[in-house]
Amino acid sequence: MILRHLEYLVALAREQHFGRAAVACGVTQPTLSAAIRELESELDVLIVERGRRFGGLTAEGERVVEWARRILSDRDALRQEVGSAKQGLAGRLVLGVIPTALATVGLLISPFQRNHPRVGIKVLSLSSIEIQRGLDIFDLDAGISYLDNEPVQRVGTLPLYRERYFLVTGDRSVFRRRDSVTWAEAADLPLCLLTADMQNRRIINGVFHEAKRAPTPLVETNSILALYAQVRSKGMATVLTQASLYLLGMPRWLRAFPLVAPAARRTIGLVYPDREPQRPVARAFVEGTRRLDIEGEMQRNIPAALRKPR
Repeated sequence: MILRHLEYLVALAREQHFGRAAVACGVTQPTLSAAIRELESELDVLIVERGRRFGGLTAEGERVVEWARRILSDRDALRQEVGSAKQGLAGRLVLGVIPTALATVGLLISPFQRNHPRVGIKVLSLSSIEIQRGLDIFDLDAGISYLDNEPVQRVGTLPLYRERYFLVTGDRSVFRRRDSVTWAEAADLPLCLLTADMQNRRIINGVFHEAKRAPTPLVETNSILALYAQVRSKGMATVLTQASLYLLGMPRWLRAFPLVAPAARRTIGLVYPDREPQRPVARAFVEGTRRLDIEGEMQRNIPAALRKPR
């Protein structure tokens, strides 16, 4: 068995098409097909359902792909380990981040890059479900997701901060002389919210339900930036976290009120594969993140009236 054959198989499982898999691997389709047949012969098992087109993987083939991904991940980790012993840590760190936590990524990445300048970093905006899959199939080195609401499974965890929620509006006529707003009051405003497939929206829906209210948003989007744009251009309101306020800032036209009754909190944290040995880039990223105070940094960079007591 050669590792190149496993690479071809993983590409085929990903692309679900012989031609596209061959292009992704930089070989001809006959070369890729022949390699898969050789792998089947060596393992004495049918891996691919064949017909005139790719018919999917057999049950045995699915298991072979799982092992192939693990083997290739370990191969890459070995290369990183040996290379870092000679010239310092190098390679690529792939990080999956839920959209509401993207604002904090720079706080983690900047110190990591200073310490490991030879490591390239790829950040992907993903749902918690996509982060789970990415970790399971070794496409991700780590993720940032919720730890106490629909948590990612089979991972090590490192809490980063407790997510807080704010009603954000550009309408200066509402809630004058108020320093907080209840969830029930927020439900009566013209709202734009994240789409229901996003975990943050499911959390928000749960809190509104606890407050015995069911908002009917006028606009739904899967983009934090689009929420901000709606608030600015349409006179609408939305629910944002302190991470978003930290990133977007507080211009004069914007008003933010802590949401209370109930006071909701969710923990955002780093998730990483719970296996040894860890990939060197993932291990270094986790170790570096342990030394950071993400919550404190965000608190220092949002208006004092919105900070939670330390």
